[in-house]
Amino acid sequence: MNHNSDIVVVGAGPAGLSFCRAFADSALTVTLVEKLPHSVLADPPFDAREIALTHFSREVMQKLNIWDHVSPDEIYRLREAKVIDGTSPYQLHFPEPKRARGGATDRLGYFISNNVIRRAAYESVKDLPNIHILTETAVEDVKTDADGVCVTLDNGDTVNAKLLVCADSRFSSTRQKVGIPTDMHNFGRTVITFRVEHTKSNEHVAFECFHYGRTLAILPLTENMSNMVVTIDSDKAERLLNLSDDELAQDIYAETAGRLGEIKVASTRHTYPLVGTHARRFYAERCALIGDAAVGMHPVTAHGFNLGLQSVDILAQQVLRAAARKKDIGGKSVLEQYNFKHMLNTRPLYHGTNFVVKLFTNESTPARFLRSAVLRVSNNLPPVKKLISHQLTG
Repeated sequence: MNHNSDIVVVGAGPAGLSFCRAFADSALTVTLVEKLPHSVLADPPFDAREIALTHFSREVMQKLNIWDHVSPDEIYRLREAKVIDGTSPYQLHFPEPKRARGGATDRLGYFISNNVIRRAAYESVKDLPNIHILTETAVEDVKTDADGVCVTLDNGDTVNAKLLVCADSRFSSTRQKVGIPTDMHNFGRTVITFRVEHTKSNEHVAFECFHYGRTLAILPLTENMSNMVVTIDSDKAERLLNLSDDELAQDIYAETAGRLGEIKVASTRHTYPLVGTHARRFYAERCALIGDAAVGMHPVTAHGFNLGLQSVDILAQQVLRAAARKKDIGGKSVLEQYNFKHMLNTRPLYHGTNFVVKLFTNESTPARFLRSAVLRVSNNLPPVKKLISHQLTG
């Protein structure tokens, strides 16, 4: 079967679905290609990933009618954040801001579970007449030329369009098929994430604890429930995974020095290999990358999906503007403008994050001294702290 549309999007994750939703009120048609079945898109399983969202990301999700599909009790407040280095009591502190985008605020940002965002994004697009969703199929081949793109699927169907958008993860096979080179950094570490209940309030404060031997992020959900994100050398991950829930609770109690009181593991555990990726460019002939297919961030700065939403917002605006002017929506000028704007957002943050991770996981004596110095400089130089806070709030 042959499908014709203006845009073909590969990958029905949060970025791909959000991009489709941007065309709800336009005359453009979109075909979305996804390996998973409709049932999983409608009700994604819990994966223990809590997504930190900036105020800008909230605005984009509101504009796309995704925010309204999230129940208020599934949106968690991030009031402030602290960074701890090793065993030092000194903390880099980002307090509750008085103002952010849109005016007065009582928080740095928000946490929403990844499966909740995916469900809400699907709800926002599933009934749109100009969005056609093809599930349980994958991309077999891609051909582009000056006139358009032809995507061949593994079931034999083809999709013809003016623009191909890749949103199929940081390990995107479609990105490889169109020949976009990518810088990849394997940190040699594994992320283990799960929820815990605790007897003391977390006061809606997030902690990033660069302990020696591992990194622990504490992400506040309700006052007495937090998400734990343990980053550890991959060859040591198995020991933590083999602990019983009671043993793991005791381990986290020790790592948090009893800050949260008694601990109880409250969810399943999930693991993810820690690999950072950044495409050397975000476009090829009639093709653009968004979301993790463009940039796969280390989670320490909690900016992965925020950058993904920025890519969605920038590219959708470029495409809609071109369509309004009766220009080619997959033309080189449209894609070059997107590439230029999104590179400005991502390059400094990607490389800066990797530098910070490398420094704060280096346990040599000189590195430990420099780690402490970096925290103190960041805490005591208002311009530096303001810049970091601006990145956190969006």
